[in-house]
Amino acid sequence: MPVMNVARFEHFFRTTAGLDVDKDDLKRYNDFIDQQLRDMYLMAGITAKTNARDVVQAYDFPITKGLQERMREFDKLFAELETALDTMAPRPPDITLSDEAEAQVPHIAGGISIGLARTFKIIEPALVNPQTKHWESAFRLFDLLL
Repeated sequence: MPVMNVARFEHFFRTTAGLDVDKDDLKRYNDFIDQQLRDMYLMAGITAKTNARDVVQAYDFPITKGLQERMREFDKLFAELETALDTMAPRPPDITLSDEAEAQVPHIAGGISIGLARTFKIIEPALVNPQTKHWESAFRLFDLLL
């Protein structure tokens, strides 16, 4: 999977949540986005099949109110990262996405990214430099909800 440019990654987390991340954190982030999107594809595929469709539509993705708000925020603040997220986002090998669903993927990844950055500050409000334990806690929270 391609990765986001380190400088863009650092800027994103600094701007979004006042966090100092580095290139070592980039692998964790990439793995996290990869897994979250695969989970989204799984659920969207199930929804499409339940509705007797072979192609996943944008409305099949399980987008919560909070994720929708983070996606809008991403679109306003970080539209320049859309191409980077689109490039790094995995595509499901076993389902077909409609054009609209395909176009939604980088926005979903962006919304999840903003949610992740803000989760660190919820876990530990004074946090500046997330450590392994912070990443693991954030990942566990997302796994509970998404």
